[in-house]
Amino acid sequence: LVNENGTITIGGSTGVAVAMGLYYYLTNYCTVNNWAGQQLDIPKELPKLPKSGVTVSANDRFRYYQNVCTVSYSFVWYKWEDWEKQLDWMALHGLNLPLAFTGQEAIFQRVYMKMGMTMKDMQTHFGGPAFQAWSRMGNMRGWGGPITQTWLNDQLILQHKILDRMRALGMIPVLPGFAGHVPEALSRIHPKANISQLGDWAGFSKKFCCTYLLDFGDPLFKEIGVSFIKEMEYEFGVDHIYNVDSFNEMKPKSGSAEYLQEVGSIIFDVLQTGDPDAIWLMQGWLFQDKQFWQQAQIKAMLTSVPEGKMIVLDLFSEVSPIYTYTESYYGQPYIWCMLHDFGGTMELYGALDSINTGPFEGRNMTNSTMVGLGLTPEGIYQNEVIYEFFMENVWRKQPRDITKWIADFTRKRYGKYNKFVDLAWQYLKKSVYNNTDGFKDHDKNSIPMSRPRYRHGLHPHVWFDPEDLYAAWDLLILSADQYKNNSLYQYDLVDVTRNSLQIISIEYYNKMIASVMINKTEDFLINSRMLLELLNDMETLLASDSHFLLGKWIAAAKSWATDISESFNLEFNARNQITLWGPRGEILDYACKQWSGLLKG
Repeated sequence: LVNENGTITIGGSTGVAVAMGLYYYLTNYCTVNNWAGQQLDIPKELPKLPKSGVTVSANDRFRYYQNVCTVSYSFVWYKWEDWEKQLDWMALHGLNLPLAFTGQEAIFQRVYMKMGMTMKDMQTHFGGPAFQAWSRMGNMRGWGGPITQTWLNDQLILQHKILDRMRALGMIPVLPGFAGHVPEALSRIHPKANISQLGDWAGFSKKFCCTYLLDFGDPLFKEIGVSFIKEMEYEFGVDHIYNVDSFNEMKPKSGSAEYLQEVGSIIFDVLQTGDPDAIWLMQGWLFQDKQFWQQAQIKAMLTSVPEGKMIVLDLFSEVSPIYTYTESYYGQPYIWCMLHDFGGTMELYGALDSINTGPFEGRNMTNSTMVGLGLTPEGIYQNEVIYEFFMENVWRKQPRDITKWIADFTRKRYGKYNKFVDLAWQYLKKSVYNNTDGFKDHDKNSIPMSRPRYRHGLHPHVWFDPEDLYAAWDLLILSADQYKNNSLYQYDLVDVTRNSLQIISIEYYNKMIASVMINKTEDFLINSRMLLELLNDMETLLASDSHFLLGKWIAAAKSWATDISESFNLEFNARNQITLWGPRGEILDYACKQWSGLLKG
């Protein structure tokens, strides 16, 4: 970045590098911030840089983005206008290795129909729009369907636009590969094929569970895998990095090192046959099953591929890293990832200390094979401060003074410094954003969003002193009049108030349950009324900000419909995912949201 004739000139090695330079200037010199709103109060006279200019360089080759679930929990109803904004945000934050899974069902449909399958076969295999992430991973099949041809076509068209923009910005899209999960109909067309069924995931009924897995040694595995890559190449080209996860939350049929080495070598052989320059990118989430994936099993899988031809996402590095006890993935390159959020839930949560030091520890470890940073939340649109903080690790050369960083963040986020607002955020840093006990961020047991029960109670995990959260709440309210027209401040005030009321609800709930257990009717009536009034207050609060409305989620889903029947199914998908998650509540409340429209109705 240099001064040139009264203007700021930014140069970089790729479009992403230039965008990252632009964001560096806007945030560090012009106090800009965006996501839930925009703080774009840029000075009329652009702030000058030092005479020598400023050089910002990334620490690693790759900056990965997305969890395989993000496409369903956050991006599922995206139109191109939404993707444009998301891609801009990605580029500004230096992300250059994004997952690009949209539209893959249309490619698989092409491969399978050439083999003699029908549209009905596709509909019993592919998940509905809001559940495609899990049918892609082989966790279940068909739930949320039947998928329509219109949806498949529209998603393929969208993928073209996404890939064109990613490539124009200099990103390397990660495309899907064939993991072995096949429609049941394959056994009808090829009765001699070696096909088995995976185990039941999450308790789904026979109609939707136990996805069919084609044996890796069956000749059809290579035929389908290579055909899929060739069809993608014909449709929109390839970028040589493919994500393949055959055993995501599913156990292989054998834990022997020989079997796992054979599986890994076959998958890689298929990728290289389809694309001689192929690199296999694997989510390391399967290794969190430490009972099955012990060091011998992990090593067998990883060393089945030539060193450097696989990249492993250490998906949950900030809480449960794998690289620390696998000799840095036994020589395979890996990416240090922050998972942070499960199910797209909304609780204020972060592990600032861990993400401040962890990437540097991974990079500096003896014989480290770390090649990048990754942002891998299951859902976005929450806890923006954590994402801003983490993404600065792309270019930061050492851990930060978090107290100082938070003070600077408030100035950038709201356009000016206020000591009370700074103090409020210091309390948030000390409390909700200071988790150190390994807690997985997931508020499925929060009182407002949980199915009522009393025999075994609800026990939300609170890792901080609630008084610190309430102090932050008070201080934000104290300064609210100074930020009446600041959308980011209004969003944060609603968010902190929401989380404070969530914590307060625990007290009323516990007192209510206690009164039931000792049969004190009057106390029960008092505390139950207080709890219901608090939930009504939350409903009113959430309705005051457009980011907390159920109606936007439903409307976005229905906007893809071409007729009444499709509209009904799309709305069903949208509602089921954030409530029952399954036909019978198999994953009840996993993706719950604190939105106006869900609390009251």
